[in-house]
Amino acid sequence: MMKIPTIFPALCIGILMLSCSGNGEKADGYGNFEATETIISSEANGKLLFFNAEEGLILEKNTIVGVVDTVQLSLKKDQLLANKTSVFSKSSNVLSQREVIKEQLKVAVKDQNRIKNLIKENAATEKQLDDINGKIDILKQQMRSVETQNAPIVNEVKSIEVQIQQIEDQIKKSIIKNPVKGTVLVKYAEPNEITSFGKPLYKIADLDEMELRVYISETQLANLKIGQEVTVRVDSGDSMKSYKGTVSWIAESAEFTPKIIQTKEERINLVYAIKVKVKNDGSLKIGMPGEMWINNENQ
Repeated sequence: MMKIPTIFPALCIGILMLSCSGNGEKADGYGNFEATETIISSEANGKLLFFNAEEGLILEKNTIVGVVDTVQLSLKKDQLLANKTSVFSKSSNVLSQREVIKEQLKVAVKDQNRIKNLIKENAATEKQLDDINGKIDILKQQMRSVETQNAPIVNEVKSIEVQIQQIEDQIKKSIIKNPVKGTVLVKYAEPNEITSFGKPLYKIADLDEMELRVYISETQLANLKIGQEVTVRVDSGDSMKSYKGTVSWIAESAEFTPKIIQTKEERINLVYAIKVKVKNDGSLKIGMPGEMWINNENQ
């Protein structure tokens, strides 16, 4: 009589228990965690005199993380200010002439009004009025002539002022401020390196709230809506860790199931992508796989 090894019954019992306990429960969606990643680039040219954006460092919005050398920009600004002063000095004579003519015109207009009143009382002649009108016309022509001479100078001053504003804007952008709160993911530059406009400096993402991108079938769409609370599960040792999640986005069009999703048997079927926002307790990482459960009773 052949003896059955003692391990065989135990194995059969284990298989039977697995068969009985396996109720075919599957998550309603599978995917990976994402975060909005922002690459911060330089807006100035020059040497990085100071740069502090270490990987893993949490930066608040508007935190100064670096400074680009601004010596050349400051020198150029000083030169433009000197040019502006020089141009103003050229126009001093023209402007003084304009002021003199303006005062003469005011006096002539007063004389004109006085003569008009005297004519009404028959105390002045039409010739006197014609003379003052002619004087006013001559003064106005002189004013136009002076203003014509001063126009190029004014335009030159405006051009210099615009250049100064551009330099001031470049100096302002030489101070690198972090635009969004988040954690530094990658650092692309080091202090004392030469940077240029558009060159990436570091990548940052807000990891306080992650998004799980999952894929569901068309039949599951009826059970989901934006703002709905769902359960998200991730691997945690030998067990699963649960989080509360909120559906934040549902795709309007279907797509083929991505190859990274290995849990669906019919991977060639069309599915819909959705995003679930999850508050991060520090355990969730970009690219980490996760599961979505629509019905909390499946937990």
